[in-house]
Amino acid sequence: QVQLVESGGGLVQAGGSLRLSCAGSGRPFSSLAMGWFRQAPGKERQFVAGISWNGISTRYADSVKGRFTISRDNAKNTVALQMNSLKSEDTAVYYCAARPTYHSDSIYFTEDDYDYWGQGTQVTVSS
Repeated sequence: QVQLVESGGGLVQAGGSLRLSCAGSGRPFSSLAMGWFRQAPGKERQFVAGISWNGISTRYADSVKGRFTISRDNAKNTVALQMNSLKSEDTAVYYCAARPTYHSDSIYFTEDDYDYWGQGTQVTVSS
């Protein structure tokens, strides 16, 4: 089993920044492809960013390209999402997700691709 815990959410003004962190446990972090999703009130859960097991490959939703950066530190069993130039439409609950890949160099971007999920952290951007 893999357990994921998100942290770093909060209230920030438009144009500001937040850094989300996801801590994993249960299996070697290097065997997991990781992703961030978000769900705003009344909307479907959306892919935000993904990263391969070794951190070399990344993928972003068009809405966050150039503003968000996903990274990972396998030695610390963490993945981060740096969010800059935040907009009101970024307001959502952000979820960390993991999928075992056994060093397959893949990035996943749909909910069904992921096997493990954190409980989410709220990000609220005021304008």
